Amino acid sequence: MKRAKEALVLLLAGGVGSRLNILVQKRAKPAVPFAGIYRIIDFSLSNVMNSGLTKVGVLTQYKPLSLMSHLGSGEAWDLTGRSRGIKILPPRTGEKESDWYHGTADAVRRNLDFLEHNTAEEVLILSGDHIYHMDFDAMIEYHRSKKADVTVAMMTVPKSQIHQFGAGIVDRNDRIVEWEEKPKVARTNLASMGIYVFDYRYLLDSLARDREENDFGMHILPRAIAEDNVFAYPFYGYWRDVGTIQAYWEANMDVLRRDSGISPQKWQIRTNVDTEGRLADRSPARYGGNCRLQNCMISAGSRIEGTVINSVLSPGVVVEEGAVVKDSILFEDCVVGRDAVVDLAILDKRVRVGERVVVGYGDNHGCANLRKPSHLYTGISLIGKGSSIPSGMQIGRNCVVDSGVGEDMFPGTTLADGESLINRDES
Repeated sequence: MKRAKEALVLLLAGGVGSRLNILVQKRAKPAVPFAGIYRIIDFSLSNVMNSGLTKVGVLTQYKPLSLMSHLGSGEAWDLTGRSRGIKILPPRTGEKESDWYHGTADAVRRNLDFLEHNTAEEVLILSGDHIYHMDFDAMIEYHRSKKADVTVAMMTVPKSQIHQFGAGIVDRNDRIVEWEEKPKVARTNLASMGIYVFDYRYLLDSLARDREENDFGMHILPRAIAEDNVFAYPFYGYWRDVGTIQAYWEANMDVLRRDSGISPQKWQIRTNVDTEGRLADRSPARYGGNCRLQNCMISAGSRIEGTVINSVLSPGVVVEEGAVVKDSILFEDCVVGRDAVVDLAILDKRVRVGERVVVGYGDNHGCANLRKPSHLYTGISLIGKGSSIPSGMQIGRNCVVDSGVGEDMFPGTTLADGESLINRDES
């Protein structure tokens, strides 16, 4: 029997991910930190590694430098050697957005030479921006047992959410007989996870048929379902698209909950500990005699003198005496000053919160952000990479402080609920 390791993996990691707001201002969505020490792409790559797959092409596009640095040679995921490897596939176009990939199928089509130089039995197509644990070996064996041309990983979701996904209607044998991409009216609760197994030759032929077919969900799959053999592979585990601030925050909080179904350690998720000195050179975390910790994750190199409750702290975070961090996510090397409060917020790397600052002031959680009401509407405030908040400042709910904002850029001592402070030098 042929083993799944003969399959070639294409990992789509070029999306803008604009709904993550300032978290993707300087990095690609798959490179966004997650659960303290990981990045989002670590989950897909670790699933590849744990499934015994050995050849991966990573299709990058939007602000790829930190992602490329993180991937390195692929050694962290055992993807180096004569018969294994990870290949970064940047778009071979100009710098204008009009030159970028026009969809998932277009991205693969523009890298046909990589496919042709790496022949395989099947091609496994993944997204690099989902949090999940999955055995791709089992999915590929299922694909072979069905003699399928295409197999789509699918899971049940509430019908109220089906408009966010590609939706499939299946027969008694799990063959997909109808397909709707993000339907406004739900006819099924079976949703695509954006994970596909294609017969190698079938994929090449499909991409060659019509170069105007730019997207798998919108174009390739509907035609394949109408003409050929497409099956649904049922998935029942934890899976989350962390493409919004709310979903991203909830997934991080799930890591703190024992009954959530997510466990990076049990899933054997790996990361590149050598990227920018993230972990390899960090000392153990230090805890002061008066600190208080409750249901939190503290990473190496951190120093905690104050209180941390229900929060995720990346390496090198400092929480000074009297400070309180609650229901929040702090990226690397943030400093929360003495007697400051960070409540329901996400702080990007190297944010400095001055003494007696309150980030997340007041109880008006429902006052959506005025500039991006669809991004921030549950009370979460965002502080951009490298910003410094002056002592005594009060920042309300659903606020955004741009990357690189200095203390002298704050007008007054209050940023009201829903307001944004834009760094004109960054825009």
